[in-house]
Amino acid sequence: MPENDKRMFSRHIFLKLSTLAMILLTCSGAVSAQEEGTSVFNFLSLPSSAHSMALGGTSVSMPDDDASLFFFNPALMANVEDRTLNLGFLTYMQGCKMGNVSFVKAAGKRGTWALGAKFLGYGSMQETTVEGISVGQFRALDMLLTGGYTYMLGERWAGGVTTEFIYSKYASYTSIALAASLGLNYYNQENDFSFSLVASHLGGQVKAFADTHERLPYDLSVGFTKRLAEAPIRFTVTMTDLTRWSSDYFYNPEHDEKFGKILLNHFQLGVDIIPSSFFHLSAGFNFRRASEMKSAGSSHGSGLSFGAGVHVKRFRIDLAYSKYHVSTPGLMFNAQVRL
Repeated sequence: MPENDKRMFSRHIFLKLSTLAMILLTCSGAVSAQEEGTSVFNFLSLPSSAHSMALGGTSVSMPDDDASLFFFNPALMANVEDRTLNLGFLTYMQGCKMGNVSFVKAAGKRGTWALGAKFLGYGSMQETTVEGISVGQFRALDMLLTGGYTYMLGERWAGGVTTEFIYSKYASYTSIALAASLGLNYYNQENDFSFSLVASHLGGQVKAFADTHERLPYDLSVGFTKRLAEAPIRFTVTMTDLTRWSSDYFYNPEHDEKFGKILLNHFQLGVDIIPSSFFHLSAGFNFRRASEMKSAGSSHGSGLSFGAGVHVKRFRIDLAYSKYHVSTPGLMFNAQVRL
């Protein structure tokens, strides 16, 4: 196929997927608007990348060769090497384990494909009647299957889209949802500056757990990453939940949050120390998590996260620590290889 035809085909695919994403958003609006209560499938907000977790949880702007970052911004696939496989594992609250896998494949000079899956297993739990009588054990599972495409819109701009199939099963109750995520990234390699805008999990339930349809944890995020010119230090700033500015959205049973506190709750701050091209140390702070964990009675180390990574030739390993639940700290591990 001639090069011009390949470019036209890649653009055609990108536009088709973007149109599909907008159709999912429009068609699901009527469904999700029926119920403005709490959202479902909140496992989608848990980290899939140990490096992102170490920088506060949800970095959308890191221009790294890390295939797991496409779960939070599909446009970042443009920075990942061809035929890259990434496996991730997270210990969540007591008895819960989460895993994810992602694979990235180049498609011509400007395009990139990716496939991914994420699951969260809650282990075995006691099933009881409304009277509190035990009737046995049951298991619960959340699962995400996703595929995406990124296209270089220019020398420094990349746009990406993913489509998502989401499934949950709790004992005899099941739910299915369809969604899409849209991402845009600007990366100036000369100045080592990256900026991103992401709309995540736009969609709705096609099968509810019961009679009432609930919202997905959709999110609008913006972030930038900048490395200092004269020092091996890189800063990452991310703002999430940009469509939510009510104090009712943030957990604080004692009183309503003031605007200044609500504003801070949207921020995640991270820093990388990069002494060499194959090693980094990371630390981050998540203002919302710190506030909500403190309100829940667990203030020790709340909001803080730490991590490290080693990447040599075709291999990369990342580790991170943070606290996502009052019962136990979370540890995440990612292993990546270029096939």
